[in-house]
Amino acid sequence: MDYDVIIVGAGPGGIYSAYELMKTSPGLKIGVFEAGAELAKRHCPIDGDKIKNCIRCKSCSIMSGFGGAGAFSDGKYNITNDFGGTLYEHIGRDKAIELMKYVDAINLENGGEGCRLYSTAGTNLKKICMQNKLKLLEASVRHLGTDINYVVLENLYAQMKDAVDFHFMTDVTDVEVIDGGYAVSHKGGRSTCSKCIISVGRSGSKWMESVCEKLGISAKSNRVDIGVRVELPAVIFSHLTDELYESKIVYRTEKFEDNVRTFCMNPHGIVVNENTNGIITVNGHSYESKEKQTENTNFALLVAKHFSEPFKDSNGYGESIARLSNMLGGGVIVQRFGDLMRGRRSNEKRIAEGMVHPTLAATPGDLSLVLPKRILDGIMEMIHALDKIAPGTANDDTLLYGVEVKFYNMEVKVDENLETEYKGLYIIGDGSGVTHSLSHASASGVYVARDIVRKSGEKEAV
Repeated sequence: MDYDVIIVGAGPGGIYSAYELMKTSPGLKIGVFEAGAELAKRHCPIDGDKIKNCIRCKSCSIMSGFGGAGAFSDGKYNITNDFGGTLYEHIGRDKAIELMKYVDAINLENGGEGCRLYSTAGTNLKKICMQNKLKLLEASVRHLGTDINYVVLENLYAQMKDAVDFHFMTDVTDVEVIDGGYAVSHKGGRSTCSKCIISVGRSGSKWMESVCEKLGISAKSNRVDIGVRVELPAVIFSHLTDELYESKIVYRTEKFEDNVRTFCMNPHGIVVNENTNGIITVNGHSYESKEKQTENTNFALLVAKHFSEPFKDSNGYGESIARLSNMLGGGVIVQRFGDLMRGRRSNEKRIAEGMVHPTLAATPGDLSLVLPKRILDGIMEMIHALDKIAPGTANDDTLLYGVEVKFYNMEVKVDENLETEYKGLYIIGDGSGVTHSLSHASASGVYVARDIVRKSGEKEAV
């Protein structure tokens, strides 16, 4: 075999798998194959001046490369089982929390020291939310910020680059079962291994489906989250963000009894484009450094949709909505909340005259021409509900960017070790459909690495 372990994908799951294997079994030969570039070479061409919109690079530096889509995210590590995936269903609640805390400790050792750990424990905001028909989910969150998250990844890579073989800009096209292990095909040829860990993230969803279909691995349709990204003055949410940093709030709509939730809150942050399989959607980042912070806070409002019979392609549904937005706006659309409520499209003049200065150059338009009525009604209801705990949320000048879509991979059938029916073939991270966050994905990587080391030790003992 060329390698003892091959890891497909250098996102959080792949990184922490490789890191744990390197630390606990330095004799193992490990190969990591990544479709994107190494961290230092990941640069998005959008500069806000010459290039204002996504130009659809062959390999999106925001979505692919060392660190995965999480490299330029807000660097929030949520330590909780309340959201972020269903890892605990496979490995147990206590073990999941233990591993998330272990990952947090590694981050602190590698540049994250001094970053605050926020917590919902003992907060009075939970009561205030309940009094207004809102539910605040419980969590502890370590906020690294996009800048410190980058430093942590740099330090991890510096430790691993001489001990692990990294193959960047190397798309893996196929995974085969061979005698005694697995073979992965890529532009450089074919590499073999005894154990294979697949950690391709959300951007690898279509590829993951093709591998499961070819190998006959069972998978079931997952949900898709569809909504908008809200941008407003930071002072409106400051009483929440100063204490909790990120508040995960769920609201059950009166009209349809759908759940609408806040997601990825970025105090003093920026709104950004995101390219997933050629589809331009919206996301948000924020920084730990005061010099890079803005006067705005942004967060997503998302409605989950799951399809089973006769239509099962939840991601396809989300893609069709995102493509419609791209068709109408040439990318992301932005609309004032006041314009949406009045049933008119936004224009550059009204946005320029508003109190909220947009941090993303998006096309003024009408989100009601893009989002289904049920989803849009739920979002508008949620904004009015949030206005009760954060007065000013429902101001006319609040900006809504669309669309934001969170694609979740098909949930792949894995056992309590995150191992498929093929022994030695593990599927982890967001690519498995089991995890939906940095902390859960990273924890799954550590868990699988330990399982490989444990089984190797048992084999040697025999």
